[in-house]
Amino acid sequence: MRRSRHHIQKTDNHGRISDTVSIRERPAAVEDRAVPGHWEGDLLFGSSNSQIATLVERHTRYVMLVKVGGKDTETVIDVLIKNARRLPKEQYRSLTWDRGKEMADHRCFTLATDIQVYFCDPQHPWQRGSNENTNGLLRQYFPKGLDLSTVTQAKLDAVARELNERPRKTLGYETPAELFQQTVASTG
Repeated sequence: MRRSRHHIQKTDNHGRISDTVSIRERPAAVEDRAVPGHWEGDLLFGSSNSQIATLVERHTRYVMLVKVGGKDTETVIDVLIKNARRLPKEQYRSLTWDRGKEMADHRCFTLATDIQVYFCDPQHPWQRGSNENTNGLLRQYFPKGLDLSTVTQAKLDAVARELNERPRKTLGYETPAELFQQTVASTG
């Protein structure tokens, strides 16, 4: 059997992101949610190759939704850099992501923002539990099969605001917005 000249030999690291820092190397303060400023992120996919970035702060469960024009690493990283720069440094210390190829250029994100990116173990998305839970809630607003490219940033902001103003049992029935504002005020 003859191979095409375009055949790519798959190696052991084919499709893997290089130079990742494991979630197991995150500081204990990230793990126990005691310190604000540590985020979990993911892409939520829709139809027609559309997606939005979902970001959840671990301490307060504060949600940010960001319109993303493509799932290639350059597009995603550029959007994440712009979004990170909107927050005070104390409010964005780390980002934990799954092993999606959209984060292949995570070093560029870290260089531009000084925010360390940690990666879940392969096939362990539950290691970003707050983000996985939020993505489930977001399906109430953006059902599977919806073309997310038609959703405006203003609509994403409105949905995030609604989630952030919802009291949470895990937060002692305070809202993510209230707790996030308290952390911003205490660091400002």
